[in-house]
Amino acid sequence: MSYASQYNADAPSREEIDQTPGPLVLEFGTGWCGFCQAAQADIAKAFESHPETPHLKVEDGKGRRLGRTFGVKLWPTIIFLKDGQEVDRVVRPSNCSAVEAGLDQIS
Repeated sequence: MSYASQYNADAPSREEIDQTPGPLVLEFGTGWCGFCQAAQADIAKAFESHPETPHLKVEDGKGRRLGRTFGVKLWPTIIFLKDGQEVDRVVRPSNCSAVEAGLDQIS
């Protein structure tokens, strides 16, 4: 699994995320968010050099608990995890270099 193109409404629990071994990228946002749509080309480009890194797009919003446990306030928020621990975070990336830097830290 690498770059995911669709936001998933069925989010895993925080416990499942915390117990995930190895690298994992969580992206919080929604399909209708203009900032999220604008960032997708850069996010996809960054994943081209990290095709082995799992990417989980989580639909966020009112009543969605996982985003709150990570303190997500703006979309898209991309969280880079290694063995369940947050290593880096990028909010509203404007180019692929910030996403690539986060991927480099967990790969």
